[in-house]
Amino acid sequence: MLGHIGLNVPDLEIAREYYADLMPRLGFESFLDDTDQFAFMPAGGKRGTFIFFYPANSPHPYSRETTTGLQHLAFMLPTRSAVDDLRTWAQNRECAIVEEPREFPEYPPPYYATFWLDPFGLMLEAVCHYQT
Repeated sequence: MLGHIGLNVPDLEIAREYYADLMPRLGFESFLDDTDQFAFMPAGGKRGTFIFFYPANSPHPYSRETTTGLQHLAFMLPTRSAVDDLRTWAQNRECAIVEEPREFPEYPPPYYATFWLDPFGLMLEAVCHYQT
């Protein structure tokens, strides 16, 4: 299990506002909120990976297709309706939707997911591994 993931972002304040709204919807709560970093941990004392955000020293445009490293982050949700709700949330935030919520038969079933881009172009995924 990963202990934590650190992400550099080109604008820490935009990231702070965006992820403060998103992460509770994904089952995370605030862990750290300083001027030079912030982080989330699994809510309610659950075990899991913490996610830290840092300001990039030299912001460059991110590309999941050409930049070596992180391709996307996937968050597991308990129901398909929660996946649908995240897609609606992302659309309301004017995020680019990469994949509408649907079953992905190319992945081990059951796999129901949606994909979207955060304000910096990082691809995020909400996935449910249940039939409901």
